[in-house]
Amino acid sequence: MRVIAGVCKGRPLKAVGGNNTRPTTDKVKETIFNMIGPFFSGGQALDLYSGSGGLGIEALSRGIDQAVFIDKFGPAIAAIKENVSRCHFKEKADIYRNTVNRALAILTKREAQFDLVFMDPPYAKQQISKEINLLLKGNLLKEEAIVVVEHDDAICLPEYFSTSLKQWKHQTYHGKTAVSIYRYLREENEGDYE
Repeated sequence: MRVIAGVCKGRPLKAVGGNNTRPTTDKVKETIFNMIGPFFSGGQALDLYSGSGGLGIEALSRGIDQAVFIDKFGPAIAAIKENVSRCHFKEKADIYRNTVNRALAILTKREAQFDLVFMDPPYAKQQISKEINLLLKGNLLKEEAIVVVEHDDAICLPEYFSTSLKQWKHQTYHGKTAVSIYRYLREENEGDYE
């Protein structure tokens, strides 16, 4: 596992030991960034279910200004801290050990907003619709924000999560992995979509 492009291209990243995380493969990561970037001129990123922090770190390497990493698993937090340090991104990273629901509530209270959100929940415990609706209700997405969801390919996500958040791109990979990418364009009369 490594950083694929940008200022830290080729830098190896520490994986989280055990079976509690499922890191995004380099091939999937490269495809995701080719679909959404591949490079950025600033902005704020949110990496939910961060694992080793590979997606958020890749975004920082490719030009995102600041990234928030969320994971509830202690060894994952340790790996994120080590990887952020290896890439000299300590000043650009906020790392929190918390559940996604609690973290989104805290970020809502802080009136945080993001240009790029990564969601890669454990396949067996996915609550994607609920968590995306929390992003919307908390006003956590900036205009034209991109939400990248890595999920089990057996899960069929809706085309819309609100009148403002529409599926932009979708890709399936060998095995169980699919990626759905949503684009946020603010409109009136937003509502929940299940």
